Amino acid sequence: MLVINTLAPIFLLIGIGAVLQRSGFVSAGFLKEANFVTYWLGLPALLFSQLASSFHEASGANVVLTAMAVATFLVIVVAYLAAWLLKVPSDATGTLVQGAFRGNLAFIGLPIVFALPDTPIASGMSLRAAAVVVVGPMMVAYNFAGVVVLLLSQHRFGWAMVWPLLRQLATTPPLIATLAGILFAVAGWTLPASVDKALTALGEMALPLGLLGVGGALVAAKPGTLGRGTWAAALLKTAVSPLLGWAVGRGMGLADLELKMLIIFMATPTAVVSYTVALQLKGDERIASGSIVLSVVTSMVTLALVIACF
Repeated sequence: MLVINTLAPIFLLIGIGAVLQRSGFVSAGFLKEANFVTYWLGLPALLFSQLASSFHEASGANVVLTAMAVATFLVIVVAYLAAWLLKVPSDATGTLVQGAFRGNLAFIGLPIVFALPDTPIASGMSLRAAAVVVVGPMMVAYNFAGVVVLLLSQHRFGWAMVWPLLRQLATTPPLIATLAGILFAVAGWTLPASVDKALTALGEMALPLGLLGVGGALVAAKPGTLGRGTWAAALLKTAVSPLLGWAVGRGMGLADLELKMLIIFMATPTAVVSYTVALQLKGDERIASGSIVLSVVTSMVTLALVIACF
């Protein structure tokens, strides 16, 4: 019952978004624009307000954050090895690698964790606060690593990569909100009650609206033929990634609830934004879109197992 109660609302909202887009109940650009508002306003409001009020407790999530960073690095290494073994063209390798590690933490990972009982983790920090503290820096890492692996498919490592990388980072709202929230908390400032309530309301909008946008994006995606690169990216993301997360988390001594949160984040499907970034940086469109669609399907199984078994 816990599995159904946790996952059903998430994937039902994704399904509703897909139906709304497919049926024409909303215009072709509505969910895309809603996702744009969520990405630029709702999600930054959620990250900023949560970090501004809870970052002073961030040390309680340091071990989980470190474990996730290590596991993500291992996924990247395994993805490059898989691309080499499968003889994926060099200009498509970065797209496969990005699809294998860049999970949808904001619109799928956070809603799943928020659907669980908000009990304290081992450090005493609440589960939801710890989740936000982990997601903020990891989204920064995802943006950085995603741009790097895609650029490495097109250029040799060097100065030619610097400007596209800086431009991508400087125009990433969750990154800006994360840094602003951390600086606000470190400065010891407190949000006025009216501002805090407004940001909280915007943040509460972000998760359901983001899930509707994911559904709409899946309908609009053009996976084409699901080749080896697409299957590899999706299975690395939703099968190998959580296994590596489990191994690293166990090795670092994470408690059960912390380990569960880590594996949920590692098992999330490929982030929809990875398609946009791949197109901007001349990645492989079929792998980028196909891995998103396929990983959503395979993640249902993985996430159900994680919630049932941990």
